[in-house]
Amino acid sequence: MAKIKVKESEVTILSINENDYISLTDIAKHKSDDPFLVINHWMRNRNTIEYLGLWETIFNPDFKPTEFGRFKMEAGLNAFTLSPQKWTNATGAIGIVTRAGRYGGTYAHKDIAFKFASWISVEFELYMVKEFQRLKEYEQSKLGWSAKRELARINYHIHTSAVSRNLIPEKVTANQLRYVYASEADLLNVALFGMTAKEWRESHPEAEGNIRDYATINELICLSNMESMNSVLIESGMDQSDRLIRLNETAIRQMEILTSNVNRNLMK
Repeated sequence: MAKIKVKESEVTILSINENDYISLTDIAKHKSDDPFLVINHWMRNRNTIEYLGLWETIFNPDFKPTEFGRFKMEAGLNAFTLSPQKWTNATGAIGIVTRAGRYGGTYAHKDIAFKFASWISVEFELYMVKEFQRLKEYEQSKLGWSAKRELARINYHIHTSAVSRNLIPEKVTANQLRYVYASEADLLNVALFGMTAKEWRESHPEAEGNIRDYATINELICLSNMESMNSVLIESGMDQSDRLIRLNETAIRQMEILTSNVNRNLMK
């Protein structure tokens, strides 16, 4: 959990399935003392529904297009209402979630949250994007510091992999190539670790954190390189299955190089 300050408003950010989800409730408070009403009013807008449906179609393989089509047809009618719970329950959407408890409220994937912020106020959206970028830069600097600290213990990490698997990634299977990964983070997970974040959690029910928390320093280095490469491949318009093959080949090649370098150092 993290918070950013946007024009005197605190906005909460949660990590859900390795993605940043931003509090729509906190954003809506910038406009009204009744954030629930603001969010519902935004969601009954036809343009909003079209955007949400497009996002889910791209990133959510379990999205229900029939229910989406019904909401899209009803949008604009005087009697039409739509809440986050109604939307997610009917369509199986994952872009918007509702949480109870200490950090309760309505949260949305950053793509959707920025769209909502723009509807609230273009100025508010601009400040929020800048503060979000500042937070990400700070987190990256912390990651860099942690990586430098871990380099001093690289031999330990290389030889005691906590996920009990081979150091060199295996080639992706034909079945994995056919599967559509809703999250680009999971595409990288499969290319490097051979499984999605969900599959890792199911096979390690007692473990805290996620698959990347148990990665070696070499794997983190490789993962960082793959993220940059994946961005370039996406820009080029390459199909996801083809990107998976390229990323997997890169992971195997880089891990072989990194591991052989460490082994040579051990023998000196």
